[in-house]
Amino acid sequence: MGDAHEYCIRHSAARTFPREKGVRLLFLTSPARARYPPPMPRPPRQSAAGTIYHVLNRGNGQATVFHDDGDYAAFAASVGDACERRPVGVLAWCLMPNHFHLVLQPALDGALSPFMQWLMTAHVRRYHRRHGGGGHVWQGRYRSFPVQADDHLTTVLRYVERNPLRAGLVARAEGWPWSSLRCCDDVRRPTWMADSPVARGRDWLEFVNAAQTDGELEALRGALARGRPYGQRDWQVAAAERLGLESTLRSRGRPRKAVEK
Repeated sequence: MGDAHEYCIRHSAARTFPREKGVRLLFLTSPARARYPPPMPRPPRQSAAGTIYHVLNRGNGQATVFHDDGDYAAFAASVGDACERRPVGVLAWCLMPNHFHLVLQPALDGALSPFMQWLMTAHVRRYHRRHGGGGHVWQGRYRSFPVQADDHLTTVLRYVERNPLRAGLVARAEGWPWSSLRCCDDVRRPTWMADSPVARGRDWLEFVNAAQTDGELEALRGALARGRPYGQRDWQVAAAERLGLESTLRSRGRPRKAVEK
């Protein structure tokens, strides 16, 4: 815990496939390919200036990525380094043993992806140097969804900073040292943290420690699973059209066929 406190004060900032002998490669002809349609494409990795995003990534196979205070502190410092490289504001953050949450607001179009790529790669390199081994550290590319800057953002901030309490790691959320809730005062706040466009309020600590509703959690998890904009319906539709995320608002699966009468 001491390292956490010291950190907050100190930073108050055409493919060719190799073939083995005896192995035959099968290439589908055009008629055969027609029977095997390509998978649905992933939503485009676009980010718009001024838009707020909830970003998350987990350890590969749910593995631990932060083993001790040194790992936590190094990743938090890397967040500050990433902010110096790309114009992205950090509104909230929480580091958990096997995953992290960030609430980010890029100042330029397209800044979010290179910010996250640099941050995750920096951690992978340090992780291998410190813990040895090789291979994947993260489960894959990060997940994100846009957030409307109103009460929906308040819900996201609360969700992120309440994570350690919900996971049973602490008795109260502010007892976890590696989150923006612990570093929210002026003394311990990192210089790279940005002001939220929605104020947290005087009773924020009690609000964060109070349980969230099942409806809130279901909506948040659905947005995260699909990359769906999180906000009021008219804002959702407009944001999806602007960011190329229309597919995230559609129901999964094939549409039902009309029944002839």
